[in-house]
Amino acid sequence: MGRTPWSAADAHVGLLESCSVAEERVQGDPRGPGGPPHWSLPLAIIALASLTACRQDMHDQPRYKPLAASDFFADHRSARPAVEGTVARGHLRIDEARFTGKISGEDIDQFPIPIDRDGIERGRTRFNIYCTPCHGRLGDGNGMVVLRGYRQAASYYSDKLMKAPVGHFFDVITNGFGAMPSYASRIVPDDRWRITAYIRALQFSESAKITDVPADQRQTLPVEPPPSGIAPSAAAPAQQGNR
Repeated sequence: MGRTPWSAADAHVGLLESCSVAEERVQGDPRGPGGPPHWSLPLAIIALASLTACRQDMHDQPRYKPLAASDFFADHRSARPAVEGTVARGHLRIDEARFTGKISGEDIDQFPIPIDRDGIERGRTRFNIYCTPCHGRLGDGNGMVVLRGYRQAASYYSDKLMKAPVGHFFDVITNGFGAMPSYASRIVPDDRWRITAYIRALQFSESAKITDVPADQRQTLPVEPPPSGIAPSAAAPAQQGNR
């Protein structure tokens, strides 16, 4: 079995017992010949005092309380500002397009990260979490909070936003716009691009035609069921009329 670790209290007790035994032997304790030299007791006392002093130093170490004043620095601030040019770990932003959505102050119109089906699906889930309360799942600006009296959100199908570059959407998510707050603290940069890609997919679906789909993939398209309460036979003519 392993040894049971000693606590600081055990160490104190052990030292005190050593001092007691040493004192008895110095005074001629008959329990055994060859007792320790006469300097054992002073050394034990010094060791005990040292242990106590070290422990006290750990309790009362010199330090500043948060935002306390200091006479050491010329500005009397104990909390020192970060060195100029310091970059926090994970926050190096050397790719201007990726992290601002702009190049030389102008919105970019291409995605700075790869966008694939999984990326758009990720954008859809983030969109449903953060964007639908105001913009709605369709992106028409009629989210639940709007229906309950909040300011009307923008529709992604307006002429302005249909023609807006992708950098515009990234910038709005990052910095906010009008009544919309910034979501930079909640959505990481790459997910902002994925949300933008999903918005583009919503916009494209507004005027998409079956001929936009490659011929070899049309048979794999999912078929949505008719709305609840409408019989399939009644829905078929309407579907044909919308083609």
